[in-house]
Amino acid sequence: MRMRFKPYAHDELMAADFHVHEPLIWGGKWHSQYARPEQPFVLELGCGKGGFISQLASAHPENNYLGIDITDKVLILAKRKIEAAYAEAGRPIDNVKIMSTDIERIKGVITPEDTVSRIYINFCNPWSKNASSNKHRLTYPRQLIQYRDFLKDGGEIYFKTDDDDLFRDSLTYFPASGYDIVWQTYDLHENEPEWNIRTEHEGMFTEMGIKIKALIARKKAGDDSVTWVEPKVLKKQAAQTEAEASARAEGEGNV
Repeated sequence: MRMRFKPYAHDELMAADFHVHEPLIWGGKWHSQYARPEQPFVLELGCGKGGFISQLASAHPENNYLGIDITDKVLILAKRKIEAAYAEAGRPIDNVKIMSTDIERIKGVITPEDTVSRIYINFCNPWSKNASSNKHRLTYPRQLIQYRDFLKDGGEIYFKTDDDDLFRDSLTYFPASGYDIVWQTYDLHENEPEWNIRTEHEGMFTEMGIKIKALIARKKAGDDSVTWVEPKVLKKQAAQTEAEASARAEGEGNV
């Protein structure tokens, strides 16, 4: 469902200390933006209305969190949920920030110097309309390889989705991108882990009888762990191989 334009969102976000007003200038300096810069740095990619990160960050002051989404229309809702969660916990908002940026172009916004310990991806757009749209998925290999730049070796990605096709494809995306899948389930709520935080989407899908799929993937060390090759590169290689085979066959025919 398309969200309506919220004319008040920009000004309200600009007045919030935990909203990152200029995300492009902090690459390599993210840890220093927090009251306790020595703490682990954790991302939620596609934080949406903030139901997940508001609960997680307010319950874990020992970590620093950054929630990212592409538009202020949802971030304004995340901002308000964070304020409410911290007020209920009786804590200052000193270990969480939110910002709007295009996650497909996150390289450079977050850099290797920023050393991310963990990434959460919850109910991202499945982009399942056709094969050409798959490249926009937050778990597509091109994206997962970008995350390797700043996720520490052994760092983990926690991924949840309601979409069967996205989950099935992601089970191949992660290993090809240099990650070990260390845990997975096709029904998260059958034996629900203590760490799970049910989001608004999760509750909605569960009420509809849709099972929640989830996995934890751990980053492997070394670039040689990445085996994925861009489809356009594979196509070019196949065309070159075919041309070479044709040339050889033609040469043999002229002997």
